[in-house]
Amino acid sequence: MSRRRDPVEERADDSLDLYDVATWERRGPLDTVAAGIYRLLVASTRLFVVGVALLILVGIGGLSALTDPQIGALTLLSALPALALAVYVRRTDVTSGEPLSVLVATFLLGVLTANFAAVFNSVTRPAFSGLGFLGNALFFFLIVGPIEETVKLLAVRLYAYGTDHFEAVVDGAVYGAVAGLGFATIENALYITQNLDAPMATGIGLGLIGAGGNITAIRALAGPGHVIYSAFAGYYLGLAKFNRENRGPIIVKGLLIAALIHALYNTTVGIGSGLVAFATGLPQLPSFLVYVLIYDGVFGLILFRKIRRYSRTYSEVHENEEIEESAIETEITEFES
Repeated sequence: MSRRRDPVEERADDSLDLYDVATWERRGPLDTVAAGIYRLLVASTRLFVVGVALLILVGIGGLSALTDPQIGALTLLSALPALALAVYVRRTDVTSGEPLSVLVATFLLGVLTANFAAVFNSVTRPAFSGLGFLGNALFFFLIVGPIEETVKLLAVRLYAYGTDHFEAVVDGAVYGAVAGLGFATIENALYITQNLDAPMATGIGLGLIGAGGNITAIRALAGPGHVIYSAFAGYYLGLAKFNRENRGPIIVKGLLIAALIHALYNTTVGIGSGLVAFATGLPQLPSFLVYVLIYDGVFGLILFRKIRRYSRTYSEVHENEEIEESAIETEITEFES
């Protein structure tokens, strides 16, 4: 879809100067000042968002993973499965690799923007209490899923989206996965901080893992889901970047998919793991593991099939391009001879 133009621009020939009539470009000093002010406003808005998120992080004790080595070690252990999945998503990118600096920035922004969701979830949770299972389901589908997936996508939009390194649709899935990793890491740190029995947190190795109780293992199993959900939303953010005429609906579609998968997990994990325990006789934690593996496996497979389809198409069009270039070179060589 071509850029929509004013009727004057559509009918004018190249000899007419339409500056400040139907077109605009930087010419005079005032234009330069206006462009500079706009860039400053955009940068200030981003810095403001990051600054507020950082203050919230400090306020709710999210820095414990950095200041307390025991909580930090448990948080790192809990984030390893999500990290492995995010690395795998990155390796499926058939385009040029994403630079580590942008990935790290996206991870940190995922950590920071998660705090908006933490505050919003805490403020709205009481409105759904007292309604039992229905209240929990409504909370997950109306608040938790949409809000958490939105703030993870915000982490991508704040920086990586505007760089030259975001150069393909599939890059959105990579950056979305990394933002999900950042979100899962700080969420794990907060859960572990709240549940860790400080006097037990001594020693290293198995003793340190045991100090966190089952919460570390549970958070480790929950982390990969965040990577999968935000990778879905990120993929559609990438699709939106290269389809600007339908950018809004595409972004909303990605958020709806991610939020629904996220909320469905939160709503069914208790029931699902209970059914696994009933059917197999397994204890609570192994039953939880089985259900998470099944749930994440299904939607992870859907995600990777989508990425694989992109990769296959990417390879096909590039093969066709190489064949065409080879044919042209052959024709030129034959002509010269």
